[in-house]
Amino acid sequence: MSETPVKIVVDLSKPKGQRESIIELTKAEIKERTAMAAEAETQRIADEAAQAEAAATRQAGLDKLIALGLTEAEALALTR
Repeated sequence: MSETPVKIVVDLSKPKGQRESIIELTKAEIKERTAMAAEAETQRIADEAAQAEAAATRQAGLDKLIALGLTEAEALALTR
């Protein structure tokens, strides 16, 4: 896909049928979009890692409660 990305600009002061303009993005806008996409991907990966760590920590806590002699139901009841 070698097509240049575009944006749609809507000017509500114009009559219907003439409001939308399709404009190609500038190199700076494309660069900004690429940087924002990379940042969003980095944040998504960090969020997934944090969720996995939280789940592992929760499970470790439950395992320790069960090791102390609680049933799984009792351990779950304490953590809710």
